[in-house]
Amino acid sequence: MAITLQEAKIGMVDKVDQQIVDMFRRSSLLLDNMVFDNCIAPGTGGSTLAYGYIQLKSPATAAVRTVNSEYTPGEAKKEKKTTNAIIMGGSFQVDRVLQNTAGAADEVAFQAEQKIKATANYFHNLTINGDAENGTFDGLKKLLAGSANEIVSQVSLTTSQELDENYNAFLDEMDGFISTLDGNASMLLMNRAMLVKLRSIARRAGYYERTKDDFGRMVETYAGIPMVDMGKYFDGEKTVDVVETDEAGKTAIYAVSLGLDGFHGISPTGDGVISSYMPDMTAPGAVKTGEVELVAGVALKNTLKAAVLKDIAIGG
Repeated sequence: MAITLQEAKIGMVDKVDQQIVDMFRRSSLLLDNMVFDNCIAPGTGGSTLAYGYIQLKSPATAAVRTVNSEYTPGEAKKEKKTTNAIIMGGSFQVDRVLQNTAGAADEVAFQAEQKIKATANYFHNLTINGDAENGTFDGLKKLLAGSANEIVSQVSLTTSQELDENYNAFLDEMDGFISTLDGNASMLLMNRAMLVKLRSIARRAGYYERTKDDFGRMVETYAGIPMVDMGKYFDGEKTVDVVETDEAGKTAIYAVSLGLDGFHGISPTGDGVISSYMPDMTAPGAVKTGEVELVAGVALKNTLKAAVLKDIAIGG
């Protein structure tokens, strides 16, 4: 069964829970558009949230044959894969005096919103950089490593002059990159510096559009495909881009085709992908604790449903 966050919200009775889901949707265009296969059921006493699936590595081919001859056998290649949903989120505490004297600035709502943003950023990071060997799930960088859809850029965009001189070559590179996907690209995922470069190129080519969605967000598109700034996350020492620009000034763009037959989310059965536990400010105790939680992971059912254009030179 497939579910989106919008559909998960509909099944919730509590208005606060619905508002929390909308906060997650508002904080992440990726989460808002992602389809989740909500079929994980760990069972009684289960300690893992494993999700097994068959990944299509290469599709079947068709051919012609002459009379009295046989086809050359050729099969689609598939591989059994397993990934995991993980529990991510956090808690926050609010003193009842702060809440009662906050006036129009609702302290609980503020803390909940900040925790949701941090959780969405963490999900973005894992979507790109996750590694199951580190207790999370494999992200696109690992899922696409060594595949035919891992493409190395040959175009430099480090200066405005290079943008003017090389944007046509980069347009050709983008066309080839996007065409490696089986079907249409749903999103282009990148960091902010790369988005600025791609926006400039799209404007030069007449490929740029900017529209408002239902949440009032400005959604920028390249040839009709939303360009998504994957934002930053705190790595324990400093805040860094989810899609890194390395020391040589090179970065990447990820293209994904969202859907249960391609790149999608995974979550527990029902509508429990997002849970919230808001404090009861009327209960005894001076300090109240609230929590928000996202239980999710990602899966790539078909290796042709995602691609990466890496080593794009944009400068430091």
